[in-house]
Amino acid sequence: MLYTQEIGSIKKPRYLIDKYKLFLEGRVGYEYLKPYIEAASLDTIRMLEGAGLDIVYDGEMHRWEMYYHPITFIDGIEVAGYVRVWDNFYFLKGRVVNKPKLIRNYHLDESLFIVRNARKKVKIPITGAYTLADWTFNEYYRRKGGYGDPIKADYEAKYEFTLDLAKNVINPILKELSKLDVFRLQIDEPAATTHPDEMDIVVDAFNKSVEGVDKEVSIHICYSDYRLLIPYMDRFKTVQFTLEFANRDSWSLGVNDEARQGYDLLKEFVEYGYNVELGLGVVDVHTDRIESPELIRDRILYALKYLSPEKLYINPDCGLRTRSRDVAYVKLSNMVEAVEMVKKGL
Repeated sequence: MLYTQEIGSIKKPRYLIDKYKLFLEGRVGYEYLKPYIEAASLDTIRMLEGAGLDIVYDGEMHRWEMYYHPITFIDGIEVAGYVRVWDNFYFLKGRVVNKPKLIRNYHLDESLFIVRNARKKVKIPITGAYTLADWTFNEYYRRKGGYGDPIKADYEAKYEFTLDLAKNVINPILKELSKLDVFRLQIDEPAATTHPDEMDIVVDAFNKSVEGVDKEVSIHICYSDYRLLIPYMDRFKTVQFTLEFANRDSWSLGVNDEARQGYDLLKEFVEYGYNVELGLGVVDVHTDRIESPELIRDRILYALKYLSPEKLYINPDCGLRTRSRDVAYVKLSNMVEAVEMVKKGL
């Protein structure tokens, strides 16, 4: 009970960032880059194990980031160029020009390396079909669908594109990864609730993605209005929702409602009949301020008012790539210490 886990990215070491930039600029090939990826992957696995986590990953060392990496292995999606996301941050965005087909399983080699080197249970996260579709210019399906009612046409084009990604890309990847010695697989859907009227697409795409997959699959949705998610939760064929809470919580100690205001939504989960595991975000990944073990302990104890310890997994709100590796290590170590404090008290 109360397994601890990391749920996504860790900041890459400087030496790997520098080599990745050379690779992305076309100045070196993948064979040049590969040893640096594997060194960083092994360093990160040992870092997470050293922090005491029960379930580990390598923090996306094999991927430049969660969107660009997948689309470079999907036939039918072309890189369109850079788009501005906020401030002066840009990312490469794709456009779908034909029905998407998987070129090869772009997570297989990294998963084999992680499984071979990890000493703890392994969970592999992958970017979900809905987020890939939402972050891609939908040229092919919108053009293919004609020019009727624009709102209906956009919805139908989005639905068809997302379901094709789920069937032709995500599902075969999950089926192949499920044959490995992994504890669990995770689908990341940061875009899930950004369009409330498209929640049916999110649900159908997730369920199509996990169809026939032999391993348990969880879903990670971060920084959302989870009240939009609640009415759909029982339709997802998942064993766990991994969600963010610490970012909206106070830094005061205590297990009362006032101190734990970031976790008040748990009451609504229970009232709605929530009955699967919950990956509880107890560490804020958007600040270098370090949560004390006592604060994390109180956040967990508050959650235990509503969920049994067997249904509760403990993790940061999201990936820790925005924090230094040293800060990430301390946050995770304190998280593990807090869980031990809770276990002793149970």
